[in-house]
Amino acid sequence: MEYEKRELSPEQRQELLRALKARFEKNMNRHRCIEWAELESKLEANTEKMWSLNEMERTGGEPNVVGHDNKTGEYIFYDCSAESPKGRRHICYDREALESRKEHKPENSAIGMAATMGIEVLTETQYRDLQKLGN
Repeated sequence: MEYEKRELSPEQRQELLRALKARFEKNMNRHRCIEWAELESKLEANTEKMWSLNEMERTGGEPNVVGHDNKTGEYIFYDCSAESPKGRRHICYDREALESRKEHKPENSAIGMAATMGIEVLTETQYRDLQKLGN
């Protein structure tokens, strides 16, 4: 299997950064101690993370920074959309569930889709933490 190049064009990067900044400024309660300039600089230095965030956007999600890991220096993004994005509905949870479907088989699984996008599905604890950030 050929490795897919996970890089955005300069125009795609700028469009994504504009969307992320607007969401960042609109939802300051999700990341009170984080400065946009520092986050933007870190994002611009990591093309693969930018690609993954763009995939979240492309499939109808609303990725937003919700924390910072002081040990690794990484920023933590969750998809903060109010409901499942249109581009990620009608799927099974994992490959096993997908393969067990006899009729009306979805095209993908949540776990498979996340892996393709370079992201991880939230754990139950992370999901509960997300619920505390707002509607």
